[in-house]
Amino acid sequence: MVTPSRITLARKRRGLTLAELSDRTGVSLQSLSNYETGRTAPRTDTLDKIASALDFPADFFEGAPLDELPAAGISWRARSKTSARVLEAARAAGTLGAMLYDWIDEKFRLPAVDVPSLGKPDPETAADMVRTRWNLGEAPAPNMVHLLEAHGVRVFSLDPDHAEVDAFAVWRDGTPFVFLNTLKSAERGRFDAAHELGHLVMHGSEHACAGPEAERQANEFASAFLMPRASVLGHMPSGAHVDQILKAKRIWNVSAMALTYRMHDLGLLSDWQYRSTCAELSRLGYRSAEPQGMEQRETSQVLTKVFTALRSKHIRPSSVAAELGLTSEEMNRLLFGLTLTTFTGEGQHTADHTKRSLYALP
Repeated sequence: MVTPSRITLARKRRGLTLAELSDRTGVSLQSLSNYETGRTAPRTDTLDKIASALDFPADFFEGAPLDELPAAGISWRARSKTSARVLEAARAAGTLGAMLYDWIDEKFRLPAVDVPSLGKPDPETAADMVRTRWNLGEAPAPNMVHLLEAHGVRVFSLDPDHAEVDAFAVWRDGTPFVFLNTLKSAERGRFDAAHELGHLVMHGSEHACAGPEAERQANEFASAFLMPRASVLGHMPSGAHVDQILKAKRIWNVSAMALTYRMHDLGLLSDWQYRSTCAELSRLGYRSAEPQGMEQRETSQVLTKVFTALRSKHIRPSSVAAELGLTSEEMNRLLFGLTLTTFTGEGQHTADHTKRSLYALP
């Protein structure tokens, strides 16, 4: 039996309209519409054409209906500048990531969810409350991916083919998910992770908030979470120069621009000092990149442990992909930038830090 919603999901994952899929398959637009609504079912040869055009194994379309990520629960950044089909493709990829975590959850004991829903306190207070709950004190935040995972957040990568989509977070059936754009600098990746934590904490299903106001609140939460007030005031002098900021940003592993913003927010930089510092940092290349930044991105501890454990039982990631009805390439995209590729050579395993996926999935 073919599951109609899976045809729709796969089509959205590839960013195609029904008309475009019709052109690729030679199947009429009306027939495709009937397949997606469940009015009729495709014959085996027709399903094979659809599967080939969408680059999904035919088995994928015969699985159980998937619990899609709720569209209303996602706060997209720069929504007006990103096409609807690209956003739908990212949401569909997120649904596949959730499907993989459902599979993992059946076989492994994952950390319990410990992400509070705090109503609508101001972002600074919300960040302090989460830090207190997680026993972070005023110390710099540790590896953000590990921290989120330790408190039950399921973390995946966004498809690198859709680099224009920023990170996003969503609650699904009481489980928080974060999807990170792993093409950014390590420092910006940390900020994105904290930003999405802010959405989960302040803008859950019970306290919906979207648009520019939600983005402003999440940015302020991330700034306060990564750079606690007492810590910044204790380390940074008033009116610090650019060279002092570039040296100090390593304390919190944040971008130079993020630290500059935080100092201005805390009154350590005047309006004029803030503008001139931003201009100088921009001239030095710190607006679009992070020269001399962190050497490595923060990666997933949970996914690495899961696939290492599977490997010890001679279960290859490609076998997991096949069981889920995914291609190996699709699996790689879900892990891109969050895990390290491992090679086997004469009984020893060495991590190649230039690779982005956990395994080269044949």
